[in-house]
Amino acid sequence: MSPQRLLSLAALAVLALAPLVVSEFSVTLLNYIGLASLVAIGCSLLTGVGGLTSFGQAAFVGLGAYTTAVLTTQFGWSPWLTLPAGLALTTAVAMLLAVITLRLSGHFLPVGTIAWGISLYYLFANVDGLGGQTGITGVPPLQIGEHVVNTGREFYYLVWIFVVLALVAMRNLLDSRPGRAIRALRGGVMMAESCGVDTQHYRAVIFLVSALLACLSGWLYAHLIRFVNPSPFSINLSIEYLFMAVIGGASHVWGAVVGATVLTVLKQWLQDILPRLIHASGNFETIVFGLLMVLLLQRARTGIMPFLSRFLPLEQPVAVPDLEPSKVEPEATLASRPKPAAGEPLLEVRQAVRRFGGLVAVNRISFEMRAGEILGLIGPNGAGKSTMFNLITGVLAPSAGEVWLRGERVDHLRSRQIAQRGVARTFQHVQLRPGMSVIENVAIGAHLRASGGVMGAALRLDRAAERSMLREARVQLERVGLGAELLAPAGSLPLGSQRILEVARALAADPMLLLLDEPAAGLRYQEKRALADLLVRLRGEGVSILLVEHDMDFVMNLVDRLVVMQFGEQIATGLPHEIQANPAVIEAYLGGVE
Repeated sequence: MSPQRLLSLAALAVLALAPLVVSEFSVTLLNYIGLASLVAIGCSLLTGVGGLTSFGQAAFVGLGAYTTAVLTTQFGWSPWLTLPAGLALTTAVAMLLAVITLRLSGHFLPVGTIAWGISLYYLFANVDGLGGQTGITGVPPLQIGEHVVNTGREFYYLVWIFVVLALVAMRNLLDSRPGRAIRALRGGVMMAESCGVDTQHYRAVIFLVSALLACLSGWLYAHLIRFVNPSPFSINLSIEYLFMAVIGGASHVWGAVVGATVLTVLKQWLQDILPRLIHASGNFETIVFGLLMVLLLQRARTGIMPFLSRFLPLEQPVAVPDLEPSKVEPEATLASRPKPAAGEPLLEVRQAVRRFGGLVAVNRISFEMRAGEILGLIGPNGAGKSTMFNLITGVLAPSAGEVWLRGERVDHLRSRQIAQRGVARTFQHVQLRPGMSVIENVAIGAHLRASGGVMGAALRLDRAAERSMLREARVQLERVGLGAELLAPAGSLPLGSQRILEVARALAADPMLLLLDEPAAGLRYQEKRALADLLVRLRGEGVSILLVEHDMDFVMNLVDRLVVMQFGEQIATGLPHEIQANPAVIEAYLGGVE
């Protein structure tokens, strides 16, 4: 049995025995920790994993609480029937808010969540039938069969069963195809979109999941307290939930429970101790708590969980699939894309223009490329080569001109739609997720070659597809010479290896057209030789390659043809020996010839 599994079983045993040995007050405190943990797990998924900051989660807690309070007290519903009703209402509200809010970016996104968080709080306080600031009393207790759950110790088990189920579901989700897509959101969406990830869809997914967990917490809260008023659903509580995720370690699911425990216990401890120390009453615990938060963020910005990980086996390592043919299941190999016949028209750029205000980065560039060809796109720094890549891959739309792929105009498509048509790329500035392992980074590239939804991943019904994707990732890593680094964090590799890692990720997509932006930068001589050999083999397998590179020896001995750019203009096109003798090219690189 793995150390992680033993630690999980020990934690479950402690949870099961806790209410049998602690005081009634401690059980109450543990109930509040469990309720807060549910919301904090959603905050960790939304903020720590997905990179979206929300200050409105307490409003979703209120939706769950008020839905069950109104339906049970005014309409006589069974409390258990109000849970799906609350989840359905929360889904509708969350999707509406997602359409409005998730279009925002930067600091506008958290400000937007503050706006609707405050709005829902005042809605609870002012809508007729919700009891105003007085609230709704007489919420019935939960009942399981004939047994009424009316004590804190009994309710404890119900709360923590939901917490454990949420933790398991979130761990399963993150260890999956959609989970990697969600983790790829943090740090920008360009890379994820280029791998075929529908980033808007997954942003909405994590927003909805976090809202539903908050709703579940509110439903439990209403039947634990049996009274609902607006106070627990204010913006202040939303900030506390976010603090919990940050304290525990926002990118760690278990960190939500750790953070909820630390914050809840610390607040209670400060409320008890401070009045005795300063001989005065007031909200002094808020002041001290704020100072402690500042110190924590200065000393441990990633939270408590990364610190604990040094001493405890908290992270489950990725299950690396075996490549031995006798041990590979028949269904464990991803389907390959049919490649176009050699010589078939593949890519055509027609009079492409891209302006950034008054700057013309690409000016009337035209070239074509046939299947089975390695085409070099070269030029001095600032020539517009990477901008040209972005026009071809849908990162940027051309200001004028057209881009055609196999007879289809694609310049109006998004990156993920172009990726679906068999185009993969690397980036001038490496785009990896440094905290994810090497094999997981490459598996992102295979996103479009497998299927599976969020629910199937949370229930762990996608293991066959998961093994297929990881096996493909390992195959490509072995192919580029990084097979010994499978489980290393991608950010720990030297820059040259990170560039090769990007090549492996692009190959995992099984592309017909591969765009490489300075792949040899930072590589030693032997590594460049190995990369050149790999690209030649890929051409033999039907993969066409568009290459940007500054190492002229590397380029001239590899490519079939060259397109040369300078200051956004196309100054030459031809075979390598023609380009080497072209006066305009020599002048662009050397400043003139005698």
